Amino acid sequence: MPMINFDGPVLTMDQKRSLIHGMSQAASQALGIPMAAFTVTLDEHEYSNMGIGGEVLTEIAYWEKYKEIKD
Repeated sequence: MPMINFDGPVLTMDQKRSLIHGMSQAASQALGIPMAAFTVTLDEHEYSNMGIGGEVLTEIAYWEKYKEIKD
């Protein structure tokens, strides 16, 4: 059974549904395997548990730019 893993931020239930469906559909089309064969796991992480360049994500200038884009 093929496995697809996603590591990223905490998602809403709608985002989870969309992501799981979209990833399964894309993999199915690319590999010619039925969608039902794929298992998708989502590993969600709070932004304060992530870092870039040795810094906690929520404590660096990048975070302010990301928040502007996201909002």
